[in-house]
Amino acid sequence: MLGVHIDPVRVEDVLEKIDTAISGHGRALIAHVHITGLNQAYELDWLYKFLNQADLVTCDGMGVKLGGRMLGSDIPQRFTLSDWIWQLIELAQARHYTLFFLGNPPGSAEKAAARLQVTYPGLQVVGTAHGFFNKSPGNPESEAVLEQINQARPNILLVGFGMPVQEQWLKDNWGGIQANVAMTCGALFEYVAGDLKRGPAWMTDHYLEWLARLLISPRRYTRRYVRDNPLFLYRIIKQRFSGDIANFKPNSK
Repeated sequence: MLGVHIDPVRVEDVLEKIDTAISGHGRALIAHVHITGLNQAYELDWLYKFLNQADLVTCDGMGVKLGGRMLGSDIPQRFTLSDWIWQLIELAQARHYTLFFLGNPPGSAEKAAARLQVTYPGLQVVGTAHGFFNKSPGNPESEAVLEQINQARPNILLVGFGMPVQEQWLKDNWGGIQANVAMTCGALFEYVAGDLKRGPAWMTDHYLEWLARLLISPRRYTRRYVRDNPLFLYRIIKQRFSGDIANFKPNSK
């Protein structure tokens, strides 16, 4: 879709991928895309390449699922990590996998870890760090975070800087990170901590989470939905009628 391969997977497939990577002492880089992310990948060549080199790219938005349908492909499930974090945590608890929470405003990752450990006693969150540091390659602040991660050697590293900053940081550093699995997670820790509210279940269950987010945090999401949705639709139509859907490449720069 817009040149990016999206894996037609369900939550259970992602959990299996994570379990296989860790139990087999392997590595896996897992990313997600929503409408804004695909628009960004259309415009940013490095992001386009990063996503296509990831081990798994999941559909994180009903708009992406509908875009696939317009292109004649069936994406079986749309899911955001905020929906299935509990299944991931249950897997980690049962298999004694360790986690590191990186990103979001100061305090959110720590608060999220504490909340999860109350519900899941014995859960091993071996480190937390906020996302407000200089992420430039070689910067002392970024190097200090990398050292903290590598000292903890987590099985699962969750990175939530927002898109495309989290992808840029992983692109620059994944080769030197001592973790089995790294996953992009956006504002996950804020949601788990209760610092950022989600819409009611009747909205999230009926693919109206975008509207709930727009109503709850208009400053944060207005551009994402008001600008990006029509632009995404235009680009999907352009791909649909390009005559080469499978090999469609964006006009990257």
